[in-house]
Amino acid sequence: MKRNHTIAIAAGAVVLLIVLLSSLYTIHQTQQALVLQVGEPRGVVTDPGLHMKLPWPFQNVLYLDKRVLYLDLPAQEVIAQDRKRLMVDAYARWKITDPLRFYQSLTDVNVAQVRLQPILSSNVRRVLGSQTFAAVLSGERAKLMLDIRDGVNAQTKSFGIEVVDVRIRRADLPPQNSDAIYRRMQQERVRQANEYRAQGEQISQEVRSKADRDATVIVAEATRQGEIARGQGDAEKNRIFAEAFGQDPDFFAFYRSMTSYEAAMKGENTTAILSPDSEFFRYFSQGATRR
Repeated sequence: MKRNHTIAIAAGAVVLLIVLLSSLYTIHQTQQALVLQVGEPRGVVTDPGLHMKLPWPFQNVLYLDKRVLYLDLPAQEVIAQDRKRLMVDAYARWKITDPLRFYQSLTDVNVAQVRLQPILSSNVRRVLGSQTFAAVLSGERAKLMLDIRDGVNAQTKSFGIEVVDVRIRRADLPPQNSDAIYRRMQQERVRQANEYRAQGEQISQEVRSKADRDATVIVAEATRQGEIARGQGDAEKNRIFAEAFGQDPDFFAFYRSMTSYEAAMKGENTTAILSPDSEFFRYFSQGATRR
C-alpha cells in the first residue's frame, strides 16, 4: 500500500508538472501572442517575457511576428498613361498592428501574403497606369510609392496590418520594346553622327576654300608687288644704262658687246660660225674707237 501510495504521489507530481508547464509560455521581443480557447481568441499579449494561461487543451497560444515582414510581388506588365508598356518588379514591407483582427481576417502570415499580393498588384497598376513613362522613371517615383502604399492601406485597414513601405525594384520596357527602342536609339545616334560628319565636312570645305582664296590673294599681291619692284628695277637699270650711254656711247657699245660674248660663249667647248667681217666680232678685228 505504501508503494502504491508513493507511485500515486509521483504520478500526481508529474501530472501537476505537466499541467504547470503547459500553463506557462514565453514571448520573445520579436513576437506577440494571441491566446486561443477552443479556437476562439481570448486575449492579446504583446509584452515579452514569461506568461501564464490555462493548461492545454483548454487554451493554446498563437505566436505572431512583431517585426516588419517582406512581401515580394512578381514582375508584371503595366501600361502607362502614354500607352507604353512597363515591366515592373515591386515589393512591400508590412507589419501586424492588431493581432486579433489579423487572426479573424487572415489567420496566419501565409494567408496574409496570398491576400496582399493581388491588392498590391492592383494598386501598382492603378497608380503607375495614371502616369507617363517619363514620370515613372523621374524623381516623382517617391510620391508614386506613397500613393501605392496609401492605396494598399486603405484596402487592408480591416486586416489588422499596416503597409509601411512600397518600393519598385525595377521598371523597364519589355524585352521586345527595349530592342526596338535600342535600335531606334542606335539609328538616331548614327543619324546624328552622319549629320555631324556632314557639318564637319562643310566647315572643312569652307576653311579650305577660304585658305585657297587667301593664298591666291596673297600670291597675287606678292606677284603684283614683285612685278612692281621688278619694273622699278628695270626702269632704274634702263635709266642707268641710258645715263651711261649718254656719257660714253662707245664704251656702252663695248660693254654690251662683252656682255653678249659672255652670254654666247658659255661652257668649255663653244663653237660659233660667223663671217669674219660680222658686226658681232668687230671689237676683235678693229678695237674700240673712242670719241
